[in-house]
Amino acid sequence: MNRITNPFLIYGYAGPDYFCDRKEDTQKLISALRNGRNITLMSPRRMGKTGLIKNAFYQIHQEEPEAACFYMDIFSTTCLNDFIILLGQTVIGKLDSFSQRTLASLTGFFKSCHLVFSSDPLSGVPQVTLDFQPTQAQATLKEIFDYLGMSGKECYIAIDEFQQIVDYQEKGVEGLLRSYIQFLPHVHFIFSGSKQHLMNEIFSSVKRPFYRSTEKMTLQTIAKEAYSRFARDWMKRGNKQLDEDVFDEIYERFGGHTWYVQYILNRLYGQSKSVIDRGVVEACLTSIIQSEIDSYQLLYGMLTENQSTLLRAIAREGIVAAINSSAFVKKYRLKGTSSINTALKFLLDKEYVFRSERGYCVYDRFMELWLRSLPYGNL
Repeated sequence: MNRITNPFLIYGYAGPDYFCDRKEDTQKLISALRNGRNITLMSPRRMGKTGLIKNAFYQIHQEEPEAACFYMDIFSTTCLNDFIILLGQTVIGKLDSFSQRTLASLTGFFKSCHLVFSSDPLSGVPQVTLDFQPTQAQATLKEIFDYLGMSGKECYIAIDEFQQIVDYQEKGVEGLLRSYIQFLPHVHFIFSGSKQHLMNEIFSSVKRPFYRSTEKMTLQTIAKEAYSRFARDWMKRGNKQLDEDVFDEIYERFGGHTWYVQYILNRLYGQSKSVIDRGVVEACLTSIIQSEIDSYQLLYGMLTENQSTLLRAIAREGIVAAINSSAFVKKYRLKGTSSINTALKFLLDKEYVFRSERGYCVYDRFMELWLRSLPYGNL
């Protein structure tokens, strides 16, 4: 892959040189898939799930050049038809070259829908769009899975934000997908999601079709020592000095949350200063927060008094293990348990807050810093 200007990527994947550690996670993922175990991959957003998937797919391609790897993010889908259209765009025609013979073969294979061939307006790459009647949705879905199963290739498919299917208006979507997926021995699936409680319900509830159908992986933070070596090595290559203790403070400040650490490193690398000390880091953080203030004020202004008070209290604590503890309630002069729980449910549902293994914390770690700057009584 081509060398890039800033090695601290915040979006996309540019090869293993720009991917920090996660060697064990990558090998665990690949090993499970190759041995017939589909994977459920869970973590909060921006922890690095997509990067891990792309890194695993890169390694699979290196070792199995004929394998086909597909990634699709279904976060924006709202119904089964959306899912089918996106799945079709992702895989149809990608197992073969776009020759006239292939086009004729595809048209003959898919009988329940009309295939529309075009070129991506940005990349110029040929693409396929499905046109089908709602009554033919299940038949079209079956044909897509049959197409994958009959390709003669090992196929690896990652479906990101998989918990979105819970909100589809159609009934029985989980059972429908499971009924096709379980009979595809050469098609391997990664079901990735950021809403852990929904993902657990889908894959751990005895009443659900996907019960115990996958191996579960929960993505943790990158080890501080490995991340420090990665960061300081790239800084050194760019003629910049980042001391270990300064990196450690960045890492600890954001709990090792990959995207936030990476974003700060990206901004620091792009500066002209050759020595990155605490003052440079603080100035960088101030600049980041200043650029987002309008968005934070808008989000904050949408909250009720109870919701905003609880959000600021959580931000000031960093992590709240017991949200209804007398010490926490008294310290921040919160209202009763019922009011706290109602406000907390809203903040969780709208992703202002998420629950980690250690407790509740603000989802956007930069917004958390801004919230801490707001006045809170005598605190």
